[in-house]
Amino acid sequence: MTRPTSPSPTSPSPTSPSPTSPSQPSGGRPMQDLEVHLPDRPGALADLGQALGEAGVSLEGGGVFTHDGHAMAHYLVHDGARALRAVTAAGLGPSVVRDVELASLDQETPGQLGSLARRLGDAGVNVLVQYSDHVGNLVLLVADEDVAACREVVARWRSRRLG
Repeated sequence: MTRPTSPSPTSPSPTSPSPTSPSQPSGGRPMQDLEVHLPDRPGALADLGQALGEAGVSLEGGGVFTHDGHAMAHYLVHDGARALRAVTAAGLGPSVVRDVELASLDQETPGQLGSLARRLGDAGVNVLVQYSDHVGNLVLLVADEDVAACREVVARWRSRRLG
C-alpha cells in the first residue's frame, strides 16, 4: 500500500493496486493517480515535471488545477510508488497515490460522459476526480468505499459497448 506523505483531511485513504484491476493497460501494470498538493507559485509545475522525469516516471494523463490559491496536480502513472518517492524527495507537498478505474467513451456520441456519470451516481458512486488519459480513456478516482460499485458500473458499461 502506498501511503500519503502527510495526511490530508479531504483526501480518501489510498488503496492497494489490484492485480486484476480493469485499470490495467495491456502491459499488465495497474495505472494509478498521483495527487500532489503543489505550492501555488511560478515554477512548481516545472519542479514536479523535473522530479518525475529524473525518476523515470512517465505521465499518461492528468493536469494541474488551482482554486483559491491551492494548486492540485493529478497525473496518471504506471509506477505510483516511484512517483511518490520522487515527489517526496523533491519536497513538493503532500502527495498520495491511488488506484483508478478507466472507462472508454464513444467520442463520436454526444452525452457519453453524462450517461456513464448518471449510472455511477445512481449506484451511489461519488466521483472525486475525473480526467482523460493520452489515449482517450476516462480516468475515474473514487472514494475507497465506492471502488467496488464503480468497477461494477464500469464493467457493465464496457460489456454494453462491446456487446
